[in-house]
Amino acid sequence: MAWWLLTNTTYGTWLPGDPRGSITSVRDERKDDPPSKVRFEHDLPGQEPEPYIPGLYRASLEQLKGPPTYLDLPQAKLVLAQFQETAAFRGWLLRAAAIMGNHFHLVVRGPDEVDPAKMLADFKAYATRSLNRRYGVPPSETWWTTRGSKRKLNTDD
Repeated sequence: MAWWLLTNTTYGTWLPGDPRGSITSVRDERKDDPPSKVRFEHDLPGQEPEPYIPGLYRASLEQLKGPPTYLDLPQAKLVLAQFQETAAFRGWLLRAAAIMGNHFHLVVRGPDEVDPAKMLADFKAYATRSLNRRYGVPPSETWWTTRGSKRKLNTDD
């Protein structure tokens, strides 16, 4: 069994190039990066986020299909209940959950053969169904950003 820290943002609330910094792939390289013609992913624990990239941020804003999505307290409670139901249904152990207005974190344990991307996708899919039933589909047609972070935790502690 493996423990995972799963994190995801709500739609449009933390874009590539964001003034707060962002975890994104970039074409340029940092001084310690080996030369390459492919995009660099600076997304490992402990790595600095990408700095503010005004052009990338503007381009990201222009591509939004609707306003950014922020969860209010009733929506967050609904999402938490659905996360608990999803974990129980799948046989995963949801140890901790933090649901904020613009993102969530989950600490979850599942069988080693379960891909953490599948775990995160399941949590988001079932939460989306619950949110859509209660609140309707948002203008962007999604509540979440794609992918998200899936970090394996080293110990049960």
